[in-house]
Amino acid sequence: MNYITFQKAEEILWHGGKLDLAALPMKEVEACYEFLKEFASEKVIYGINTGFGPMAQWRIDDDKLLELQYNIIRSHATGAGEPLSDLQVRAAMIARLGTTLQARSGIHPDVVRLLVEFINREIIPFIPQHGSVGASGDLVQLAHIALTLIGEGKVHYRGEWRPTREVMDECGLKPLKVYLREGLSITNGTSVMTGLSIVNQHDAERLLDLSVMAGVMMNEIASSYDDLMSAPLNEARRHPGQIEIAARMRKLSEGSDCLTQREHELYDNGHADTDVFEKKVQAYYSLRCVPQILGPVLETLENSRRIIEEELNCASDNPIVDPVTRNVYHGGNFHGDYISLEEDKVKIAVVRIAMTAERQLNYLFHSRINEILPPFLNLGTLGLNYGMQACQFTATSTTAECQTLAMPNYVHSIPNNNDNQDIVSMGTNTALLTARVIDNAFQVLSIQYIALAQAVDCLDIYDKLAPASRRVYDGVRARVAVIREDRTFYDDIARIQAWLKEA
Repeated sequence: MNYITFQKAEEILWHGGKLDLAALPMKEVEACYEFLKEFASEKVIYGINTGFGPMAQWRIDDDKLLELQYNIIRSHATGAGEPLSDLQVRAAMIARLGTTLQARSGIHPDVVRLLVEFINREIIPFIPQHGSVGASGDLVQLAHIALTLIGEGKVHYRGEWRPTREVMDECGLKPLKVYLREGLSITNGTSVMTGLSIVNQHDAERLLDLSVMAGVMMNEIASSYDDLMSAPLNEARRHPGQIEIAARMRKLSEGSDCLTQREHELYDNGHADTDVFEKKVQAYYSLRCVPQILGPVLETLENSRRIIEEELNCASDNPIVDPVTRNVYHGGNFHGDYISLEEDKVKIAVVRIAMTAERQLNYLFHSRINEILPPFLNLGTLGLNYGMQACQFTATSTTAECQTLAMPNYVHSIPNNNDNQDIVSMGTNTALLTARVIDNAFQVLSIQYIALAQAVDCLDIYDKLAPASRRVYDGVRARVAVIREDRTFYDDIARIQAWLKEA
């Protein structure tokens, strides 16, 4: 069951939404726990009365079963590096909650209750970036979440890093008590890579919207022929993503007096005696082919959203406890291949967005190519002033890093864990790399948006722009003044990046 939709996760993460415990399937979770408690008696079940991983061949004495669960939490909290952001950690906790709500883990309902409290109160466990190979899921990072649920480790709360127990006491919360397999169940699964992917998906979809808008403004600035976004042209290609991008461009360009109609300019007016056309008959690919470039990006993101929502609402730990069939199944639902492969696709798609923006920037800056704008959009004195010349270095450098990071990570399996994990997904690393590419792409588009506004000023075409384009211009100019004299740009880029991520 989809107890947490992608939309609900977005509402919690970006719009102050809260989880309602009363609306969650607590009776089903309780029933699964009671079934496992009864079923586990006198049976050998992995992770309840056996060791973990390669040590599953060792049976654990009955008087050590609870200690076993605490041991996996403490021993696996071995992450390293900078902590994940508060947003990423909350998303991971939401994903872990989604797994527990499937009532296939056999955990005590107290796990659900405490996760809901942590999410709603914005108590953020310390989770380092590095540690997961994405095979038994995110063992190390999830162990850091579990560590805080049992009242240990540290959390980020109201802007401060504090001991977990101290914050729990302040909030009137009690540390989680282990009953059967809570230690293994909390640490075993794909929830961190899924949480990272939720944040990546939200930001990647935003980047696509920004790229479509930039494509419209680029063609307005270039006074392109508008048939590049026409329905008959794009429907002839048949791909739904391309058709949708062209439709969005037509909608955004409504009311524009900048675009040129080919029928009027070249078909109706007659040019039988013209040998060389002053205006290009067709625009450069980075302008003309926006639907063809961004269409596959759209379709990639539509599929990744579907996969993430499925992962958000699946039982991704091991073993699977099924009170319906009255059995416990051992397998590998913790394996992160679905997320790893999708995040590689998202990463590559976002790199394409950055590449398109960089090439469109080159058009704006290169006076011999566009033939209508001053070099580097320079409204000062040529030679004395430099316009946005150096901004291109940053955009090109950042795009180049994105291209390097575009190498698929899904194919980089390294056996470990005494070769018990002999093929792994590296899904969390993939999601982290995707997050870096997304941040880079926002930087490139921030420079592009400043350049778009500057180009509008160079041509003095504000009044001819489509209303959607004028809103973009106004948003940029509310944060970045017209560039005439040379000045520093790093604060301008940062302001626009923050605005683009929030707008």
